[in-house]
Amino acid sequence: MRSPHMGETRYALASFDFLDSRIMATLPDPRPNTPEWTVSELSGALRRTVEDAYGHVRVRGEISGYRGPHSSGHAYFSLKDEGARLDAVCWKGTFQRLKVRPEEGLEVVAIGKLTTYPGKSGYQIVIEALEFAGAGAIMAMLEERKRRLQAEGLFDRERKKPLPFLPAVVGIVTSPTGAVIRDILHRLSDRFPRRVLVWPVRVQGETSAAEVAAAIRGFNALDPVGPVPRPDVLIVARGGGSLEDLLGFSEEEVVRAAAESAIPLISAVGHETDVTLIDFASDMRAPTPTAAAEMAVPVRAELLAGLRTLHGRLGAAPGRLLDRRRADLRALTRLLPTADSLFSVPRQRLDTASARLPRALRANATAHRIRLERARLKPSVLRGRMEQRRARLEGLGMRLGAAHKANVRARAVALVRFRERVGDLGARSRRALLVMLRERQRRLSGTKALLEALSYHGVLARGFALVRDSAGHAVRSAQDVSPGQGLDLQFADGKVVVTAGGTPRPTGRKTSSGKAQRGLFDPPA
Repeated sequence: MRSPHMGETRYALASFDFLDSRIMATLPDPRPNTPEWTVSELSGALRRTVEDAYGHVRVRGEISGYRGPHSSGHAYFSLKDEGARLDAVCWKGTFQRLKVRPEEGLEVVAIGKLTTYPGKSGYQIVIEALEFAGAGAIMAMLEERKRRLQAEGLFDRERKKPLPFLPAVVGIVTSPTGAVIRDILHRLSDRFPRRVLVWPVRVQGETSAAEVAAAIRGFNALDPVGPVPRPDVLIVARGGGSLEDLLGFSEEEVVRAAAESAIPLISAVGHETDVTLIDFASDMRAPTPTAAAEMAVPVRAELLAGLRTLHGRLGAAPGRLLDRRRADLRALTRLLPTADSLFSVPRQRLDTASARLPRALRANATAHRIRLERARLKPSVLRGRMEQRRARLEGLGMRLGAAHKANVRARAVALVRFRERVGDLGARSRRALLVMLRERQRRLSGTKALLEALSYHGVLARGFALVRDSAGHAVRSAQDVSPGQGLDLQFADGKVVVTAGGTPRPTGRKTSSGKAQRGLFDPPA
């Protein structure tokens, strides 16, 4: 059976569906509850979260990608281990205060805070301090530095310089307040007192390496003849200490300063078992500072004893040498032959020659007599010789005539050439003379025209007159003329003698009343 209310129910449901569709059409699209972030807001929130959670951390790792400080002074590198890598930055002010300088491959403990870098969507540690990660890291760093400096040749044996036998001045680079300087000075005074110059430095701390390097270079820069003489040998000394305490003497700037030193250098850093890199660059390594003083100077007492021994040997040596030479002379005299044995053979040769001399003289005279007889003059011999001389004389006469003719021809040719050259030179000289005369005439004409232009006669020709006094001096002012004075007036066509009259007054001048005064030669009003 149908319910009497079923139709009403269906109508109500249809009405509800229609209203629901209209409401859904007018409502906006639903949105999620998650808030929206900009990239900068999200980066700032992450940065605050990281810095709040890791405001102070100690990170151990190996330095990687270090290429030295940037041009801005900041340093950028990374810390890595077997499984991860962390970017690191050290600002300029912090980098200058670091006790441990970063080096490639050095294992360190970095102290700082973590932060983010929005430009790369990464995180990094801002380093505030660096520490060595144990003695093993320090040794690894020193071995790497030693290998690199050795490859540059700073430790080569050929660079080592010999120590002077007896230095006049000893330079010491060490702390002035420690026991090391007292031990060195005490040992020097015991062995051989010398002049000592001490350059005080810090032997431990951040500035020790820079001060030691500056001291070595400062000693080398001294003038040998200056008020402070340059030392003949240097001693860089420090007492014993831990590996970290001696690191200043293994810094690269100290090693380079020791290798560049022109003064022989002795390194005496630490005890005998302590090894620093300056020991390899120095010219001599001493196990202790006291041993360095012993290497620097000899023992004065031993030198004096050796000198006395040598002096005694030197005094006895001439006597021993003379005795030895005397014994040698006696031995040699016994070996010399006697006078009879020396002259026996020459004497025998003389007797033999004296026996042969008469026969030789007679044979020589006979040979000369025979040669003279063969060389007697005969008419035929004379005629032959005269013919030879005549033929030779005729040949010489013919050669003389030919030579004379050739000489005459050569002189004639030379005379013709000389005449031509003289004619040429004469023509050239005449042309040069004409040119010179024309030039001189032109200069003379110019001088004449200038003289005429500057002469006062041209002024006189234009109507002016030249006034002279009785002495012939030119009168240049009316005030120089007195009444009754005789004057000569020279015109262009002659002279006129006049006498001055009246009171001399300048022509054209005005009085205090404003009226013009009459001049000396002005006509009367």
